[in-house]
Amino acid sequence: MSHPFISFIETQFPVSKLSKESYKERKAGNTQTLTSLGKWWGHKPLILVRATIIGLLMPASNNPKRDREIFLKILTMDEDGLYQRKSKPIALKDVYGLLSTSERKEWFEPTASETLPKLKEGTTAEERQILQKIAFNRLSYDDKLTYCDRPEHIKGPSEAAWEEINAHLGIQASNLSELVQQLGENQFAHTPRVGDAFCGGGSVPFEAARIGCEAYGSDLNPVASLLTWAALNIVGGGAEVAEQVRQAQQQVYDTVDRQITEWGIEHNEDGWRADAYLYCNEARCPECGWMVPLAPSWVVGQRRLCVAKLKPDAANKRFDILIESNVSASEMAAAQTAGTVKDSKLVCPNPHPVDQEGNQHSQETPMSLIRGRDGLRLWENNDLVPRPDDVLQERLYCIRWVKTYFDAQGKERTERYYRAPDQQDLDREAKVLKLLEERFYNWQEKGYIPNRQIEPGDKTDEPIRTRGWTHWHHLFNPRQLLVLGTISDEISRLKGLVEKVGCLLGLWKCTDYNAKLSQWDSTSSKEMVVHTFANQALNPFLNYGSRGFIALDTTWFYSISQQKVVSQGKVTPTDSRTIKSQLDIWLTDPPYADAINYYELSEFFLAWYDKPLQKLFPNWYSDSKRALAITGKNESFRTSMADCYRNLANHMPANGYQVVMFTHQDAGVWADLALILWASGLRVTAAWCIATETSSALKEGNYVQGTVLLILRKQTGDDTAFLDEIYPKVELEVKRQLDSMLQLEDEEDPNFGDTDYQLAAYAAALRVLTQYQNIEDIDIAYELSKPKKKGSEKSEIEKIIDQAVVIACDYLVPKGFDTFVWKSLTPEERFYLKGLDIESHGEYRTGAYQELARGFGVKDYKPFLQSGKANQTRLKTATEFTTKSLGDVGFSASLVRNALFAIRETVRTESTQQGKSWLRAELRDYWNQRKNLIEILRYLATMSFKMNHWSVDAKAAEILAGALENDSV
Repeated sequence: MSHPFISFIETQFPVSKLSKESYKERKAGNTQTLTSLGKWWGHKPLILVRATIIGLLMPASNNPKRDREIFLKILTMDEDGLYQRKSKPIALKDVYGLLSTSERKEWFEPTASETLPKLKEGTTAEERQILQKIAFNRLSYDDKLTYCDRPEHIKGPSEAAWEEINAHLGIQASNLSELVQQLGENQFAHTPRVGDAFCGGGSVPFEAARIGCEAYGSDLNPVASLLTWAALNIVGGGAEVAEQVRQAQQQVYDTVDRQITEWGIEHNEDGWRADAYLYCNEARCPECGWMVPLAPSWVVGQRRLCVAKLKPDAANKRFDILIESNVSASEMAAAQTAGTVKDSKLVCPNPHPVDQEGNQHSQETPMSLIRGRDGLRLWENNDLVPRPDDVLQERLYCIRWVKTYFDAQGKERTERYYRAPDQQDLDREAKVLKLLEERFYNWQEKGYIPNRQIEPGDKTDEPIRTRGWTHWHHLFNPRQLLVLGTISDEISRLKGLVEKVGCLLGLWKCTDYNAKLSQWDSTSSKEMVVHTFANQALNPFLNYGSRGFIALDTTWFYSISQQKVVSQGKVTPTDSRTIKSQLDIWLTDPPYADAINYYELSEFFLAWYDKPLQKLFPNWYSDSKRALAITGKNESFRTSMADCYRNLANHMPANGYQVVMFTHQDAGVWADLALILWASGLRVTAAWCIATETSSALKEGNYVQGTVLLILRKQTGDDTAFLDEIYPKVELEVKRQLDSMLQLEDEEDPNFGDTDYQLAAYAAALRVLTQYQNIEDIDIAYELSKPKKKGSEKSEIEKIIDQAVVIACDYLVPKGFDTFVWKSLTPEERFYLKGLDIESHGEYRTGAYQELARGFGVKDYKPFLQSGKANQTRLKTATEFTTKSLGDVGFSASLVRNALFAIRETVRTESTQQGKSWLRAELRDYWNQRKNLIEILRYLATMSFKMNHWSVDAKAAEILAGALENDSV
């Protein structure tokens, strides 16, 4: 009888190392392999995709330790693989610091030191390499990564590694694609077919194709489909295709540059060329009747000490805007605070009458009143600039000029100057408008510039409401439309498909950096126009920057990684509910409870692609399919998601897999997901959490930094269970899962984080629930369609998941803490002590403590916190509790709270006597509780080795524990 195939990822996954590799990849920014192609939200790290696919294809043996070693060798994440990836040398002073005293004597001159390390005379290049390897192997995994390329940047494992891999797996591979093909043949009888039905930026299809799978990508949104096609065919086309695209880019750039120069719209009379234009809105102050230029600050450039100053023009009831550079520090400070818009109010710079007390105040008018009760006039298609009677006008107030010259040595030099526009500059603006008007209708007809209306929506309402813009081209001024339209015109003259798509992506990037939504950053060292999507919104600014054509070169000539894929794959824009392709593995990151309105935001770009896309891909559609987009959290969302995953389940074999990437830590959301997957005919076999997200100042609150991977198979049985059978099975499954993870733990380099154990409890509950076709007392169809109301009673599934977390929290005793004593503690005490445990591991996310509190049933955990800031959350130390939370009931009367206060008294008096006296007096059963108190104090004493802010209190805990141990009647 053959045993069922169990994959590596269903039994274990090196989450710690993969988190570090994923984070390294994400921190690479624009040098990530696919991000340079264009803006998309939520690219998954390619190393995570690679590890997931290989983890699904690789069989688990009866030797889990060896399985793990082989898996790491395949990914070049083992010791030898890391050294193979090492791309830069370790500095000699750092090598010196990593050696023992005897090794230093062996390798370095007697006079050497850490500040002046000097190798012995005659040390050969080969010996230097040996020394480098010795030092490298002593670094932590994190430190090693700072010297390494990413796994995708090398060919793969070494020959020696392949010998071990082949011997363990019973195959004969010499590269990743051969390994993938042979493992696929063993499991599916053909090369594995892998796809993503929500392909977004294309990470899954691209990486699947690169390592040898037959890849498939689809997305409801054609922008995502285009990015995925480009990932496979441009990045995946290798050096030859990259060169074709580069030549096409250069051809278009040179032609457009000649045309702009010929028009004379970017050069002044001295031959200088503009690389930045600064514009602002103007509105009439309702009190004084003057036209007021609008900007939150009048700092133009901090590096060049440049500011704009408003000079009253009483005759015309308006302000001239003067531009001054190299101003004093006080003038810079004044410009920073002299903005005419603050807190969404127009602040008129004109002096206004004094009040009854003789004080003079600036006149402030809410922008909502400026826009009027009925709102702004809605622009029509042919409006390219505001009409004379519009509430909000627009004006050019500053130009940055680039002067090019040759120095005495004949070397080309440039200097930049900020200037206020003169009459010739305004004449050039008028010429730009005239040139655009001559081409406008023809260009719209041909699709060179947008002609689509903006559909109202959560994100798209903002430009309509605050500016009156109704069409996508209204988000661009005449200069921007003329330049971008000229680029689009030239792209249309190209011949090849990859050349056209490659240049369209360049146009896409130019629109992101050259719109009325592109903010001027006066604080950066380069003082530049930044991109529209600095966050996930369409934010019109009252003052903004526009790039001159020469400043678009860095966006137009985007970098193209040259990563040849094994197969090009198939890409199509398709609703996941109607997919017909049969695949072995579906790896998806669905838009679950997602705050990002992909379908709305992508229309910014899609407006420029409408007609070109239809010509390039006749079988594709070119609208965002808003009506079909799966959004929200309500019952229609749940049923739509179930339809999607049911369809994917129907298009995979009985031994196929699905992996759902998921980013939430809420029992209610998990319960919804359980319902969706259960209703789809899928069962959960494992779950892992990988840290994939980088921090961002633009994100506030407890934002997710990890991605959960749910491993799923088809439901194959027709078993039915009763609800009262489920709870004991969940308890057993949670403990089994936690035990298996603890057995694989590595003290020096932990494989799992604290949140992984919490997630394991969720997954264990889902594993039990989804193995049954039916559970009495749970009506899946009803639960899917049932509206959820705030404060309503939890569903049975939520209760089961909550119980799983409680079991996990009770089971996971902090390391070194006595299990018997642990069981005698109250939920609040366990929350605090376990909270210190996860804090000592570097966990500062608010959500981790919320989850812990939920698991222990602690309703209000905030009194335990010293800081509740996002990603800075930590618990109070003993002294930080001061005299608070002392009493006769609950945590205030507990052993832990009294122990903390005794530590505080020991620190305060610098003697254990006061702390010991407190415990004797306040604890009714002191002598019987003394051993438990000592256990608690010994545990708190270990915090000094883990957290600096505990050093004083932990020392006091250690001394106090000794005093209690020696205490006698």
